[in-house]
Order: sequence, then structure tokens, then C-alpha cells
Amino acid sequence: MSRDHRVQDNWALIHAQQLALKEKLPLHVCFCLFVPKSLLSTLRHYSFMLKGLKEVEKECKALDIQFHLLHGSAGDVLPGFVSDRELGAVVTDFSPLREPLQWLEDVKKTLPKDIPLIQVDAHNVVPCWVASPKLEYAARTIRGKITKLLPDFLTDLPLVEKHPYTAARTAKKVDWEKTLASLQVDRTIEEPEWAKPGTKGGVAMLESFIDERLKLFATQRNDPNAAALSQLSPWIRFGQLSAQRVALQVQQCGSSAGPAVASFIEELVVRRELTDNFCFYNEKYDRVEGAYAWAQKTLKDHAEDKREYLYTREQLEKAKTHDKLWNASQYQMITEGKMHGFLRMYWAKKILEWTSSPEEALSIALYLNDRYSLDGQDPNGFVGCMWSICGTHDQGWKEREVFGKIRFMNYKGCQRKFDVAKFERKYCSKNL
Repeated sequence: MSRDHRVQDNWALIHAQQLALKEKLPLHVCFCLFVPKSLLSTLRHYSFMLKGLKEVEKECKALDIQFHLLHGSAGDVLPGFVSDRELGAVVTDFSPLREPLQWLEDVKKTLPKDIPLIQVDAHNVVPCWVASPKLEYAARTIRGKITKLLPDFLTDLPLVEKHPYTAARTAKKVDWEKTLASLQVDRTIEEPEWAKPGTKGGVAMLESFIDERLKLFATQRNDPNAAALSQLSPWIRFGQLSAQRVALQVQQCGSSAGPAVASFIEELVVRRELTDNFCFYNEKYDRVEGAYAWAQKTLKDHAEDKREYLYTREQLEKAKTHDKLWNASQYQMITEGKMHGFLRMYWAKKILEWTSSPEEALSIALYLNDRYSLDGQDPNGFVGCMWSICGTHDQGWKEREVFGKIRFMNYKGCQRKFDVAKFERKYCSKNL
């Protein structure tokens, strides 16, 4: 279990149980806990993750499935665990990101050759490699491919059931509080109160979305002052909620919401799965060199343009700019671990405008997003910043200073879209 931290609605675990039942063997779930020495390793992320895994352990115990928390990277600790327990096969989930792909390669190299290693995409409704065998240019080029396959893949999921074959050696109970206390993470970035970790917390947020906010999604999702968004991204990012289950629930329960259902499925399935496609088929998914040729050229052509304002990473991190809306957006991300999707575009584009190069802008935007956003360090975040700064999945627009042909956003445009002053009052009255 690497990307998708849940028991039910988990195709990787469903497949593992089917294999175990066929061979009449016990079933084990392993999570390899590895904390990189990095400013991105924060209490906010690891507390949310571990509290979710605590729920997984409890559910596994009730189903006679052994849950093990192993300490170290998968390549270092998993093969020895498999050999020691004489396990018959390893099933894993899928992530398109560099580090998890490397962990998988490490496991492949060191796992005994007679042990099958099977990967299941438990994150996407249509598995990434089935949706498309290549890097897609934009939502319009992948939409038809995914939509055509939805009748086959957007189906109900079988239950993971009580496992009839008990392990001779049971798993050691995890001391979750001690584990969290022992982690070398930045404890100044705390968990936000609004997001309750774990599948139960995610389901409660989903239910409130269907009951209260879904009907507003189609018309008010670009208004940061409106409660119109699902707020589900942290639970989907940590795999505590299945996007497939979310899609099914919204379709079944949201019939009264009319066009909002189609708008939401477009974001949840097509747009989100496009981000996995980008990261999986483009190794430079977090670098300017990973942008389209037209975007790289226009950014290079305008790299020397005079910037009216220049800010350091530290100034941006502390929300010390001349722009109250930008400061309010950054402050929301620091305190609540989230930023409204419309504002995230504006926020990232201003970083391009206020730093000395596109490379610096992308680096700072990713650092801030990955450090403070509860849904950071995820394909959605990488592609969101690449779209804003490098024109990924977008087209060329009218050429202008600094931006070149990258889509421009400004303060006045935001004022035409929503009540900017109201948003600023909510967050700028507070000080970092």
C-alpha cells in the first residue's frame, strides 16, 4: 500500500484478496514509512497520513487481514519482509511520480525472482496506461478516450471481505502516537482543523458536498467566497477516498443537481486523470524543460523582460507582497492547508510575474504548494503550476511582457469574477 490508503474501494487490495483466496493463503497489507529529509516533510502531511493509516489498520484487523507498518523505503525493507514471511506474491498500487516509481524499481531489483510483482492502478477510474499509451496534449485529446471507457470502468466495486485464511504470525500492533512523535518533520506546519483524516472523514465531506454544495458547483465553483467546491482533494490525494466511489455517489445522489454533476465528473475524472497522464509520460513534469516547445520558446524570449516587482522566496512564503489578494491566498494556504482552485491559478501566475526567471517561479510555486497544501506533492499540483507558469494543457495567447504567450491573469480580472475585497477582508486582517 503506497498511494491508496484505504481498505474498501481499492482495486489493488481487491485483486490481492482474490489471489489469496484462489491460493488459500493469508493476506497481508504493508505500508513502508519513509520520511525524506526535506522542508516538504511536515506534520500537516504526515499526521493526516498516519491517522488515515490507523483507520486502515483497524479495518484490516476486523477483516482478519494483517496490517504491517514497516520503517524504511520499500526497496530496503519489503523484499526481506517477503522472504522472512515466505509470502507468495506482492500486489502494489500505482503512482506516476518519480519517487514512487523509483521505489517500485528498487523492489523489482531485490524481490526474489520467483515472487510475482503485480501493479494495479487503484487511483484512477480508467487505469492510466489504459486511458492512453502516450502523453496527451490537453483535456480535449484525452476526454473522448476516457469517456468511451467509462461504461467499462465506472462500475461498482466488490467488497474486501473477512479473510478466511489466518496468518500463523500476526502483525505487531502499531503505536501510532509514538510513531508520529518519532518522525523528523517540520512541526511548525500543523494540521488544519477543517479536514478530518481517514476514510470516515472523507466520506463525511463527500456527503456534505452532495447535500449542500454540489448544486452550486456548476455556477459558483470559480468564486472563492462561495462554498461550492467538494473540498475532497486531501482525501483523494492520500487515497483515503476512491475517486471512483466519489463519482458513483455523485451520479447516484446528485441527480437533482442537474448540470453540476457533469461539471464535477469532468474535473474529478477527465482533468484529474489528465494530470496522471502528464506525470507518467513526461519525466520532466516539474521543470520548464517539460513544457511544450512553444511555451519554452516564449518564456525564454521574455526571460529578460523587466519585472515591475521582484520578490524572494522568503517574502512570498510570508505573504509580504504589494498584492492583498495574493497575500490572502497565500495566508489561506499556510493556515488552512488549501487554496481555492481559481486563486491557485492567479497565485502561481503572479509568482511568474514577480520572480527573475520562469525556472525560479516554477520552483517557488511547487515548493510553497507542496509544503503547505494538504493536497500537495501530487500530480494535480505539479500540473496546476505547470499550466499556470508554463502553459501546459493550454494554448498560446496574446503576447505581452514577461508572460510572452502564456495566459495572463490580473487583479482587475479577479474583481470582475468575484468580490475580491470580501476575500481579502477574511484573510488579510490576520498577520503571519
